[in-house]
Amino acid sequence: MHIGLVGLGKMGGNMRTRLRRGGIEVTGFDNNPELSDVESLEALVAALPTPRAVWVMVPAGAITQSVVDQLKGLLSEGDVVIDGGNSKYTDDAAHAASLAEVGIGFVDCGVSGGIWGLDNGYGLMCGGEAALVERLMPVFDALRPEGPREEGFVHAGAVGAGHYAKMVHNGIEYGLMQSYAEGFELLTAKDIVTDVTGCFKAWTRGTVVRSWLLDLLVRAMEQEGANLPHIRGYVNDSGEGRWTVEEAILESVPMPAITASLFARFASRQDDSPAMKAVAALRNQFGGHAVESFGGEASVAEAGPSSGTGSTSH
Repeated sequence: MHIGLVGLGKMGGNMRTRLRRGGIEVTGFDNNPELSDVESLEALVAALPTPRAVWVMVPAGAITQSVVDQLKGLLSEGDVVIDGGNSKYTDDAAHAASLAEVGIGFVDCGVSGGIWGLDNGYGLMCGGEAALVERLMPVFDALRPEGPREEGFVHAGAVGAGHYAKMVHNGIEYGLMQSYAEGFELLTAKDIVTDVTGCFKAWTRGTVVRSWLLDLLVRAMEQEGANLPHIRGYVNDSGEGRWTVEEAILESVPMPAITASLFARFASRQDDSPAMKAVAALRNQFGGHAVESFGGEASVAEAGPSSGTGSTSH
């Protein structure tokens, strides 16, 4: 089988290599000529046998939209486009409808595996018509981990289902990472624990909290030092965690852990939290509790109209 691949960054480039290892012929295009096999999207389409299959692996949103629009004008009836980026599932129906106007099929595929997918394989969650998914199975089989197909691949449902499943997957990932992170902070806060890395490493076998994420945390601690001294506590979010929480609100599904993990990421980006300033000021006003100034000195509010009587133990 011969497939086109648009976007040859960290994920796309490794996917091209894994596909070729799996016996799939790949023609790749990237705006970086040092990575690209061809000079343009037009050249990529011309290099593919019909019916063509083109996998799009570029940032979600406007860039994906631009590539899909260009492919709509270049491909022919019977061809298929696969969006393997982190697109919002609501974009998929629009892409499918637009391509269908000229007889081009569409499959959305959530891809998990990161930089490790090249050797370990990628977890794949697909949405689209069964006939199109079946036609693309040689590609999915080459990308997924070795072993039973259902362990690493799912045809989750109609168009949009693949990216919806990937969105929920990433929301769960947020919650898991936050739980490990909070445990890490508590272990490092107590002098009685002298081998924090060893504790986490001991949990990687035979315990109910073992996971690949835990393995990666141990790896990071062994590389960087037990307290991760060279890493700043600043964490971005890819968007899928937000979408997961938005969906939970729309569907009235309680998600306290995932929601809290997303908000924890927001908090990590604040050098001086405005919300915590307000809390400190309120405690100072109603209870006379000391507040810290930027100079490091504590201060206490002067007695107000109602501060002379009553308890201040709030």
